[in-house]
Amino acid sequence: MRRRRKPDPLARAAVLGIAGGRIALGAGALLATRPALRILGFDASDTSARALTRITGGRDIALGLLTLAVRDDRARLCETAAVAAAVDLGDAISFGIAGRDPAAGRASVQGILSGGAAAVVGAWAVRRLG
Repeated sequence: MRRRRKPDPLARAAVLGIAGGRIALGAGALLATRPALRILGFDASDTSARALTRITGGRDIALGLLTLAVRDDRARLCETAAVAAAVDLGDAISFGIAGRDPAAGRASVQGILSGGAAAVVGAWAVRRLG
């Protein structure tokens, strides 16, 4: 039986920290959708925005829980971190596109910064775990 190498402690901590934040934000998006939208700078009265926020919340909870489930398996943690980093990069790009509309304002900037930072840290962790 082949022995699995333990994940790099610093990369593992970074990935698990992002996963914890992802679960917390996802829970907020699902359970307190209107306040979450207002905090993020979006119009909380829009039904479509609330639906998309809940979908995103479910996605983030699933990614966070998956990350926690594979936390002690270096290869699977690396794969999961890569997927999560790609999702975060996609979020940052989406917020960048939305930012062309002046109405997106603060929400767009926050989304670019948080998604971009999570993508960069995730990519760094993938490199350390790989």
